[in-house]
Amino acid sequence: MPSAIPSPPDGRRPSIGTQPEAAALLGWLTDPDAPRLCLVTGAPGSGKTALLGWLAAHETRARRGRARTDRILVPLAGQSALGVAWTLANRLGVVARTPADLVHTLATSEARRTGRTVLLLTDLHAAAEPEAVADLLAGLAEVGRIRLVVEARTGTRPPRAARTTVVDLDGDAGPEPAPPAPPLPDLSDPAAVCAADPLLVTTGYATASADDHGGLRDAWLRAGQAVCAADGPAGRALVLLTALGDGADPRLRPALAERAAPAPWRVRWARHRGDVTPPWPGPVAALGATAGGPSADLVLVGDRTGTVRLLREADASGAGRLAHRAGGRVTALAPTADGTVLLLDERGRLHTVRGTAPRPPYLERLTEAVSTTLSRHPGTALAAIAGSVVVGDRLGSVHAFGVNGLHQAASHSGRVTAVTAVESETPFVCSGGADGTVRLWTPGRPPVPEPLAERRAPVVALHAAPAPGGPLVAAAWADGRVELIPAEGGRRRVFRPGPAVRAVAVTATGALLVGTEESLICLEPHGK
Repeated sequence: MPSAIPSPPDGRRPSIGTQPEAAALLGWLTDPDAPRLCLVTGAPGSGKTALLGWLAAHETRARRGRARTDRILVPLAGQSALGVAWTLANRLGVVARTPADLVHTLATSEARRTGRTVLLLTDLHAAAEPEAVADLLAGLAEVGRIRLVVEARTGTRPPRAARTTVVDLDGDAGPEPAPPAPPLPDLSDPAAVCAADPLLVTTGYATASADDHGGLRDAWLRAGQAVCAADGPAGRALVLLTALGDGADPRLRPALAERAAPAPWRVRWARHRGDVTPPWPGPVAALGATAGGPSADLVLVGDRTGTVRLLREADASGAGRLAHRAGGRVTALAPTADGTVLLLDERGRLHTVRGTAPRPPYLERLTEAVSTTLSRHPGTALAAIAGSVVVGDRLGSVHAFGVNGLHQAASHSGRVTAVTAVESETPFVCSGGADGTVRLWTPGRPPVPEPLAERRAPVVALHAAPAPGGPLVAAAWADGRVELIPAEGGRRRVFRPGPAVRAVAVTATGALLVGTEESLICLEPHGK
């Protein structure tokens, strides 16, 4: 029934033999009560892959009041379960270390995706780990906003789901020879690894023996999602360089640094879980850079237990810790010019750690007033500049408590996830939200209408600092992307560490700090 099958914009139709099956797929796609998993099966050469390609290109009209359905086509041939997880995580705007992480993250994330997402997954039978990939897809089929079309030859073990729609193209079909598997690069050679297809390298590291390849394998598995998303060999070399542990073959660092030369960053240092020389400082929940004076070269690192450590910016060596425990995870740090450090805990309450210099009475009164306010109305984000404490809330508003009064701005749709403030000729506040936007605001004035940056993922961390060329803003999103943004315009630099980003900071020297649960990385901008 050719007239029953609408054509995509380029006019292509499915082959004659698959038009009834195409109609069945469209019916499944538009039925809100259909099973979340649709299995397309058939003999070799029966048109299964072509049918999914047609569905990816075909556009259906969204019903009035309903968001459009995104369709993502991903080939599974030759892929490991880990490679599939990283590919899907990058396409869906989340961060996942393992296949299980991907399922959990998609089930709980705040990613700004409206409507449903349909994953079109071809050649399950040709995956490097078909059963492990099938298990991953079965988990994804349980995520409410995900629907899957999986293509596999008859006889392949399908993903196990509570309900499945089957479209069977089995019939008289010719032979479909399997393409030869591409050869793996030398997994111990950094040049070969950076030049190769990253998904092929992932398959090699995921399915090969336990050989560590001089530390390359550990670095790849630590940062692989970012390596797979990196731009070319130089980008992959940069990410791998930041992910090398202290026990890696010493020849790897210069080799990777040479290949990362075109990248817009230089690695000053990186510390990872398990490092001994120098030691890893621990999981990062919040970062802060001291605001000047004799301790201007120190970085504050808050962890999940409430401990705040002091590190030297030059090499991440330890310089003590604050004589205070917040009694829970520290979600924000706000050092002030007089040496006092303000902390926000996971309950949204304010804690004050006084420095050695005496505080002016008006600042004491201001801090006490903010603390009292947050005891009744918990904050979600915290920053400070001279004479002001800035707080975000769960309703999208930013509040600047100052010695001259209170200023407020309704900057975001949904929770404010991060704020930072810069003392300059015109002091300004920068805020990020669950709506994915980063916005500028000078207290006492209306917020700047256009966002400084925006992504389809919540902002997870912000920090800004003065710089010779103008203030720099570091922003991180839940999809793993970090940007260093000149607030007054200029080149933006991007970095992805691999694991989920928990905190960022711009240091007094203009370096970028990126903190995760298992790493702390210091990068210097490179090039114009």
